[in-house]
Amino acid sequence: MPLIRDLPADLKDVPFTTATARKRGIGRGVLAGKRCRQVFRGVWVSADVELTFRLLLQAARLALPRDVVVSHTSAMRLYGLEPRTGRHPHLEFSTTRTTVTRHVGIVLHRRQRRISTIEIEGLPVTGPERTFVDCAGRLSFVELVQLGDLLIHTGRTTLDALTAYALDRHLHGVRRARRAVTYVRENVESPMETVIRLLLVFARLPEPRRNVVLLDDDGRFLGRGDLVLDRWKVLIEYDGWHHERSSAQRQQDIRRRERIEAAGWVVIVITSTDLTRPQEIAWRVHRALTARGYAGRPPRMSIMWQRWFA
Repeated sequence: MPLIRDLPADLKDVPFTTATARKRGIGRGVLAGKRCRQVFRGVWVSADVELTFRLLLQAARLALPRDVVVSHTSAMRLYGLEPRTGRHPHLEFSTTRTTVTRHVGIVLHRRQRRISTIEIEGLPVTGPERTFVDCAGRLSFVELVQLGDLLIHTGRTTLDALTAYALDRHLHGVRRARRAVTYVRENVESPMETVIRLLLVFARLPEPRRNVVLLDDDGRFLGRGDLVLDRWKVLIEYDGWHHERSSAQRQQDIRRRERIEAAGWVVIVITSTDLTRPQEIAWRVHRALTARGYAGRPPRMSIMWQRWFA
């Protein structure tokens, strides 16, 4: 087969192996030149293609045994939860084979039994319950609860199924998963809601309900509240996208909050900047509760609380 000097159209946006290049008549000069980029040993992509997370997973699978499935924190990302910046940079896969990988940036976990999978974006991924347990040894406790909340909110699993799986299995990390699942909740619509809820709960304050419809005394709709302490009419809201909204959207939010406050609620708005001072959040909520008759103890920030939130 005569050698070609450019990539065929069907290889310009997908990873391919050296063997595939050879079969297609792509010479070493093309692979070593400016048109291509080596992602892993023996795996290439066009130099013009963006190295997205999904593309890296596709490329890694070409360098690994055929039965590999995306697992652990890489599966977590496909389910929709991004790790904190700089955390978990490796691509994680699982296999039933005894193959040892020497590819930089890839972690290969070995399973003794067949791996149950689902498909996400064309990739085989460990099921939601297994991913939750697998991540128990990789994530902080708060991140693990965030993952559980997300899996339920997106309909990947149910709280009953997640709990039953953690109780039934005897896997690495399952004891931590069993504890974390007791804090997983339904109706949680964002990872930051999870953080704020746990921040309050572990400071020994009452646990708010999630994403509740608020009505006035006549039963008229006021709005939906992120984190609601009904007994004291305290509403806690996370505002993480203030600068991304249009003027009309911001005005709508202001009017909504005015309606809720006029109906007798205290509204506490928490921003991403506030999360850098978590103790203040707990005290703000405590002051609002106390003003409404709460007689419980003040916030208590244990060593574990400091580790998770401070």
